[in-house]
Amino acid sequence: MTQTVFAEALNQAHVEEMRRDESVFIMGEDIRRAVYGATANLLSEFGEERVLDTPLSENGFFGAAIGASLVGSRPIVETLTSFMWVGMDQLISQAAKMRYMFGGQATLPVVYRALMMYGGGAAAHHSDRSYPMFMNMPGIKIAVPSNPADAKGLLKTSIRDDDPVIFFEDGTISGMRGEVPDEEYLTPFGEANIVKEGNDCTIVAIGGAVNHAISAAESLTKEGISVEVIDPRTLVPLDKSSILDSVEKTGRLVLVDPAHKVCSAASEIASIVAEEGFWSLQAPIQKVASEQVHIPFTPALEKLVYPDAIKISNAVKKTLED
Repeated sequence: MTQTVFAEALNQAHVEEMRRDESVFIMGEDIRRAVYGATANLLSEFGEERVLDTPLSENGFFGAAIGASLVGSRPIVETLTSFMWVGMDQLISQAAKMRYMFGGQATLPVVYRALMMYGGGAAAHHSDRSYPMFMNMPGIKIAVPSNPADAKGLLKTSIRDDDPVIFFEDGTISGMRGEVPDEEYLTPFGEANIVKEGNDCTIVAIGGAVNHAISAAESLTKEGISVEVIDPRTLVPLDKSSILDSVEKTGRLVLVDPAHKVCSAASEIASIVAEEGFWSLQAPIQKVASEQVHIPFTPALEKLVYPDAIKISNAVKKTLED
Protein backbone atom coordinates (compact mmCIF):
# COMPACT_ATOMS: atom_id res chain seq x y z
CA MET A 1 0.00 0.00 0.00
CA THR A 2 1.14 3.55 -0.77
CA GLN A 3 -0.26 6.78 0.65
CA THR A 4 -1.75 8.55 -2.37
CA VAL A 5 -3.74 11.74 -2.92
CA PHE A 6 -7.23 11.35 -4.44
CA ALA A 7 -6.33 13.25 -7.64
CA GLU A 8 -3.10 11.26 -8.04
CA ALA A 9 -5.06 8.01 -7.72
CA LEU A 10 -7.18 9.11 -10.68
CA ASN A 11 -4.04 9.93 -12.60
CA GLN A 12 -2.67 6.46 -11.92
CA ALA A 13 -5.87 4.91 -13.25
CA HIS A 14 -5.58 6.93 -16.46
CA VAL A 15 -1.97 5.94 -17.01
CA GLU A 16 -2.52 2.25 -16.33
CA GLU A 17 -5.57 1.95 -18.56
CA MET A 18 -4.07 4.00 -21.41
CA ARG A 19 -0.96 1.81 -21.34
CA ARG A 20 -3.09 -1.32 -21.24
CA ASP A 21 -5.44 -0.41 -24.09
CA GLU A 22 -4.56 1.87 -27.01
CA SER A 23 -8.26 2.51 -27.68
CA VAL A 24 -8.47 4.55 -24.45
CA PHE A 25 -8.05 8.30 -24.87
CA ILE A 26 -9.00 11.36 -22.83
CA MET A 27 -10.56 14.66 -23.82
CA GLY A 28 -11.81 17.83 -22.18
CA GLU A 29 -11.13 21.50 -21.57
CA ASP A 30 -7.52 22.37 -20.64
CA ILE A 31 -6.68 18.80 -19.66
CA ARG A 32 -3.20 19.03 -21.20
CA ARG A 33 -2.41 21.62 -18.53
CA ALA A 34 -3.85 19.28 -15.87
CA VAL A 35 -5.73 22.10 -14.15
CA TYR A 36 -7.28 19.69 -11.62
CA GLY A 37 -4.30 17.34 -11.35
CA ALA A 38 -5.81 14.09 -12.58
CA THR A 39 -4.36 14.38 -16.11
CA ALA A 40 -0.82 15.39 -15.14
CA ASN A 41 1.93 14.19 -17.55
CA LEU A 42 -0.49 12.33 -19.81
CA LEU A 43 0.38 14.50 -22.81
CA SER A 44 4.11 13.80 -22.55
CA GLU A 45 3.57 10.03 -22.50
CA PHE A 46 0.58 9.52 -24.80
CA GLY A 47 0.76 12.47 -27.20
CA GLU A 48 -1.73 14.83 -28.76
CA GLU A 49 -3.77 12.12 -30.49
CA ARG A 50 -4.80 10.55 -27.18
CA VAL A 51 -4.86 13.62 -24.92
CA LEU A 52 -7.22 16.11 -26.54
CA ASP A 53 -8.00 19.66 -25.50
CA THR A 54 -11.52 20.50 -26.67
CA PRO A 55 -13.37 23.72 -27.48
CA LEU A 56 -15.67 25.23 -24.86
CA SER A 57 -18.66 23.25 -26.11
CA GLU A 58 -19.82 20.40 -23.87
CA ASN A 59 -22.67 19.48 -26.20
CA GLY A 60 -20.08 19.09 -28.96
CA PHE A 61 -17.39 17.03 -27.28
CA PHE A 62 -19.83 14.99 -25.17
CA GLY A 63 -21.36 13.90 -28.45
CA ALA A 64 -17.97 13.35 -30.10
CA ALA A 65 -17.09 10.95 -27.29
CA ILE A 66 -20.29 8.99 -27.91
CA GLY A 67 -19.45 8.72 -31.59
CA ALA A 68 -15.92 7.57 -30.81
CA SER A 69 -17.20 4.92 -28.41
CA LEU A 70 -19.53 3.54 -31.08
CA VAL A 71 -16.66 2.85 -33.47
CA GLY A 72 -14.27 1.09 -31.10
CA SER A 73 -12.61 3.72 -28.92
CA ARG A 74 -12.95 4.03 -25.14
CA PRO A 75 -13.06 7.78 -24.46
CA ILE A 76 -12.76 9.45 -21.07
CA VAL A 77 -14.27 12.93 -20.83
CA GLU A 78 -13.18 15.29 -18.07
CA THR A 79 -15.71 17.95 -17.12
CA LEU A 80 -17.24 19.81 -14.20
CA THR A 81 -20.62 18.55 -13.08
CA SER A 82 -21.95 22.12 -13.36
CA PHE A 83 -21.21 22.10 -17.10
CA MET A 84 -23.09 18.86 -17.74
CA TRP A 85 -26.33 20.74 -18.25
CA VAL A 86 -24.92 22.19 -21.47
CA GLY A 87 -24.45 18.68 -22.86
CA MET A 88 -27.67 17.12 -21.57
CA ASP A 89 -29.06 16.37 -25.02
CA GLN A 90 -26.06 14.15 -25.77
CA LEU A 91 -26.05 12.53 -22.33
CA ILE A 92 -29.76 11.78 -22.09
CA SER A 93 -31.01 11.51 -25.68
CA GLN A 94 -27.98 9.64 -27.00
CA ALA A 95 -25.59 8.09 -24.46
CA ALA A 96 -28.26 6.76 -22.11
CA LYS A 97 -30.64 5.45 -24.77
CA MET A 98 -28.62 4.44 -27.80
CA ARG A 99 -27.70 0.89 -26.76
CA TYR A 100 -31.34 0.10 -25.94
CA MET A 101 -32.69 1.71 -29.11
CA PHE A 102 -30.18 -0.24 -31.24
CA GLY A 103 -31.35 -3.49 -29.68
CA GLY A 104 -28.05 -4.10 -27.91
CA GLN A 105 -26.07 -4.04 -31.16
CA ALA A 106 -24.06 -0.99 -30.07
CA THR A 107 -21.78 -0.56 -27.08
CA LEU A 108 -20.91 2.84 -25.62
CA PRO A 109 -17.80 2.49 -23.44
CA VAL A 110 -17.54 6.19 -22.57
CA VAL A 111 -16.70 7.62 -19.14
CA TYR A 112 -17.69 11.13 -18.11
CA ARG A 113 -15.55 12.26 -15.17
CA ALA A 114 -17.64 14.94 -13.47
CA LEU A 115 -15.84 16.97 -10.81
CA MET A 116 -18.13 18.41 -8.13
CA MET A 117 -16.56 21.65 -6.89
CA TYR A 118 -19.00 22.49 -4.11
CA GLY A 119 -18.04 23.74 -0.67
CA GLY A 120 -15.42 26.23 -1.76
CA GLY A 121 -17.29 29.44 -2.43
CA ALA A 122 -17.97 28.64 -6.10
CA ALA A 123 -21.59 29.87 -5.85
CA ALA A 124 -24.72 28.44 -7.46
CA HIS A 125 -23.53 27.96 -11.06
CA HIS A 126 -20.49 25.86 -10.15
CA SER A 127 -21.54 23.89 -7.06
CA ASP A 128 -23.91 21.22 -8.38
CA ARG A 129 -24.05 17.63 -7.11
CA SER A 130 -26.19 16.24 -9.89
CA TYR A 131 -25.91 12.45 -9.58
CA PRO A 132 -29.55 12.01 -8.40
CA MET A 133 -30.85 13.41 -11.68
CA PHE A 134 -28.86 10.84 -13.65
CA MET A 135 -30.04 8.03 -11.36
CA ASN A 136 -33.48 8.74 -12.81
CA MET A 137 -32.33 7.94 -16.36
CA PRO A 138 -31.95 4.24 -17.30
CA GLY A 139 -28.82 3.32 -19.25
CA ILE A 140 -26.20 5.24 -17.26
CA LYS A 141 -24.02 3.76 -14.52
CA ILE A 142 -23.02 6.09 -11.67
CA ALA A 143 -19.94 5.89 -9.44
CA VAL A 144 -19.19 8.22 -6.50
CA PRO A 145 -15.91 7.24 -4.78
CA SER A 146 -15.12 8.49 -1.28
CA ASN A 147 -11.39 7.71 -1.00
CA PRO A 148 -8.27 7.40 -3.19
CA ALA A 149 -8.30 3.58 -3.39
CA ASP A 150 -11.87 3.47 -4.67
CA ALA A 151 -11.25 6.46 -6.93
CA LYS A 152 -8.58 4.48 -8.76
CA GLY A 153 -10.32 1.12 -8.67
CA LEU A 154 -13.72 2.44 -9.74
CA LEU A 155 -12.26 4.56 -12.53
CA LYS A 156 -10.42 1.55 -13.96
CA THR A 157 -13.63 -0.46 -13.80
CA SER A 158 -15.52 2.40 -15.48
CA ILE A 159 -13.05 2.58 -18.36
CA ARG A 160 -13.40 -1.15 -19.03
CA ASP A 161 -17.21 -1.11 -18.86
CA ASP A 162 -19.15 -1.26 -22.13
CA ASP A 163 -21.91 1.07 -20.91
CA PRO A 164 -21.80 4.84 -20.33
CA VAL A 165 -20.53 5.72 -16.86
CA ILE A 166 -20.71 9.07 -15.11
CA PHE A 167 -17.94 9.15 -12.55
CA PHE A 168 -18.67 11.83 -9.94
CA GLU A 169 -15.59 13.15 -8.15
CA ASP A 170 -16.21 14.95 -4.87
CA GLY A 171 -14.04 18.06 -4.96
CA THR A 172 -14.11 18.40 -1.18
CA ILE A 173 -11.83 15.34 -0.94
CA SER A 174 -9.59 15.91 -3.99
CA GLY A 175 -6.63 16.46 -1.65
CA MET A 176 -7.48 13.52 0.61
CA ARG A 177 -4.69 11.01 1.25
CA GLY A 178 -5.29 7.31 1.64
CA GLU A 179 -3.73 3.91 1.10
CA VAL A 180 -3.85 2.63 -2.48
CA PRO A 181 -2.76 -0.93 -3.36
CA ASP A 182 0.48 -1.17 -5.30
CA GLU A 183 -0.69 -4.15 -7.34
CA GLU A 184 -3.25 -4.19 -10.16
CA TYR A 185 -6.83 -4.11 -8.89
CA LEU A 186 -10.38 -3.18 -9.89
CA THR A 187 -13.18 -2.05 -7.58
CA PRO A 188 -16.37 -3.82 -8.70
CA PHE A 189 -19.60 -1.97 -9.37
CA GLY A 190 -22.58 -2.75 -7.16
CA GLU A 191 -20.59 -3.75 -4.06
CA ALA A 192 -20.84 -1.40 -1.09
CA ASN A 193 -18.01 -0.94 1.40
CA ILE A 194 -18.75 -1.52 5.08
CA VAL A 195 -16.48 1.24 6.34
CA LYS A 196 -17.24 0.63 10.01
CA GLU A 197 -19.28 -2.09 11.68
CA GLY A 198 -21.82 -1.31 14.39
CA ASN A 199 -25.06 -2.47 15.98
CA ASP A 200 -27.26 0.47 16.98
CA CYS A 201 -27.80 2.41 13.73
CA THR A 202 -26.83 2.21 10.06
CA ILE A 203 -25.44 5.28 8.29
CA VAL A 204 -25.32 5.18 4.49
CA ALA A 205 -23.19 8.08 3.24
CA ILE A 206 -22.26 9.18 -0.27
CA GLY A 207 -18.98 10.63 -1.59
CA GLY A 208 -17.36 13.21 0.64
CA ALA A 209 -20.11 12.70 3.24
CA VAL A 210 -18.50 9.38 4.19
CA ASN A 211 -15.77 11.26 6.09
CA HIS A 212 -18.41 13.22 8.03
CA ALA A 213 -20.19 9.96 8.83
CA ILE A 214 -16.98 8.42 10.13
CA SER A 215 -16.36 11.46 12.34
CA ALA A 216 -19.90 11.26 13.68
CA ALA A 217 -19.55 7.52 14.33
CA GLU A 218 -16.30 8.03 16.26
CA SER A 219 -17.91 10.74 18.38
CA LEU A 220 -20.98 8.60 19.04
CA THR A 221 -18.80 5.67 20.10
CA LYS A 222 -17.57 7.77 23.03
CA GLU A 223 -21.21 8.12 24.06
CA GLY A 224 -21.78 4.37 23.92
CA ILE A 225 -23.58 4.37 20.56
CA SER A 226 -22.39 1.80 18.00
CA VAL A 227 -22.87 2.91 14.41
CA GLU A 228 -22.36 1.01 11.16
CA VAL A 229 -21.16 3.16 8.23
CA ILE A 230 -21.77 2.04 4.64
CA ASP A 231 -20.33 3.63 1.50
CA PRO A 232 -22.36 2.48 -1.56
CA ARG A 233 -19.48 3.43 -3.92
CA THR A 234 -21.81 3.09 -6.91
CA LEU A 235 -25.39 4.38 -7.01
CA VAL A 236 -26.18 2.61 -10.28
CA PRO A 237 -25.92 -0.30 -9.76
CA LEU A 238 -26.75 0.00 -6.04
CA ASP A 239 -25.87 -2.68 -3.52
CA LYS A 240 -29.30 -2.98 -1.91
CA SER A 241 -28.46 -6.22 -0.11
CA SER A 242 -25.69 -4.75 2.04
CA ILE A 243 -27.91 -1.85 3.08
CA LEU A 244 -30.93 -4.04 3.86
CA ASP A 245 -28.79 -6.55 5.76
CA SER A 246 -27.32 -3.78 7.87
CA VAL A 247 -30.74 -2.27 8.64
CA GLU A 248 -31.99 -5.73 9.61
CA LYS A 249 -29.14 -5.86 12.14
CA THR A 250 -29.39 -2.31 13.54
CA GLY A 251 -33.07 -1.49 13.06
CA ARG A 252 -32.29 2.14 12.26
CA LEU A 253 -31.14 4.10 9.23
CA VAL A 254 -29.62 7.54 8.64
CA LEU A 255 -28.88 8.61 5.06
CA VAL A 256 -26.23 11.25 4.37
CA ASP A 257 -26.20 12.85 0.93
CA PRO A 258 -24.36 16.00 -0.26
CA ALA A 259 -27.03 16.49 -2.96
CA HIS A 260 -30.27 18.39 -2.37
CA LYS A 261 -32.86 16.57 -0.25
CA VAL A 262 -35.72 16.42 -2.76
CA CYS A 263 -35.53 13.39 -5.11
CA SER A 264 -32.02 12.69 -3.83
CA ALA A 265 -30.03 9.46 -3.73
CA ALA A 266 -30.95 9.46 -0.03
CA SER A 267 -34.64 9.60 -0.99
CA GLU A 268 -34.28 6.61 -3.32
CA ILE A 269 -32.42 4.52 -0.73
CA ALA A 270 -35.01 5.46 1.90
CA SER A 271 -37.75 4.31 -0.48
CA ILE A 272 -36.02 0.98 -1.07
CA VAL A 273 -35.65 0.31 2.65
CA ALA A 274 -39.23 1.38 3.34
CA GLU A 275 -40.49 -1.02 0.65
CA GLU A 276 -38.17 -3.98 1.21
CA GLY A 277 -36.99 -3.64 4.80
CA PHE A 278 -39.91 -2.00 6.60
CA TRP A 279 -40.30 -4.70 9.25
CA SER A 280 -36.64 -4.33 10.22
CA LEU A 281 -37.07 -0.68 11.15
CA GLN A 282 -37.47 0.31 14.80
CA ALA A 283 -37.57 4.06 14.10
CA PRO A 284 -38.33 6.40 11.19
CA ILE A 285 -35.58 6.78 8.56
CA GLN A 286 -33.64 10.05 8.85
CA LYS A 287 -32.21 11.98 5.88
CA VAL A 288 -29.27 14.36 6.31
CA ALA A 289 -28.88 16.04 2.92
CA SER A 290 -28.19 19.49 1.52
CA GLU A 291 -30.88 22.04 2.15
CA GLN A 292 -33.25 22.69 -0.75
CA VAL A 293 -31.70 26.04 -1.66
CA HIS A 294 -29.24 27.29 -4.26
CA ILE A 295 -25.66 27.39 -3.04
CA PRO A 296 -24.77 30.83 -1.63
CA PHE A 297 -21.45 32.45 -2.50
CA THR A 298 -20.59 33.47 1.04
CA PRO A 299 -18.73 30.72 2.95
CA ALA A 300 -20.53 31.54 6.19
CA LEU A 301 -23.87 30.60 4.64
CA GLU A 302 -22.64 27.88 2.31
CA LYS A 303 -21.33 25.60 5.06
CA LEU A 304 -24.80 25.61 6.66
CA VAL A 305 -26.28 23.95 3.57
CA TYR A 306 -24.38 20.65 3.61
CA PRO A 307 -24.37 17.60 5.90
CA ASP A 308 -21.77 17.59 8.64
CA ALA A 309 -20.81 15.40 11.61
CA ILE A 310 -23.02 17.30 14.06
CA LYS A 311 -26.12 16.98 11.86
CA ILE A 312 -25.40 13.27 11.39
CA SER A 313 -24.90 12.66 15.12
CA ASN A 314 -28.18 14.40 15.91
CA ALA A 315 -30.00 12.31 13.30
CA VAL A 316 -28.61 9.07 14.76
CA LYS A 317 -29.68 10.11 18.26
CA LYS A 318 -33.16 10.89 16.93
CA THR A 319 -33.52 7.30 15.73
CA LEU A 320 -32.63 6.13 19.24
CA GLU A 321 -35.22 8.21 21.07
CA ASP A 322 -37.80 6.22 22.98
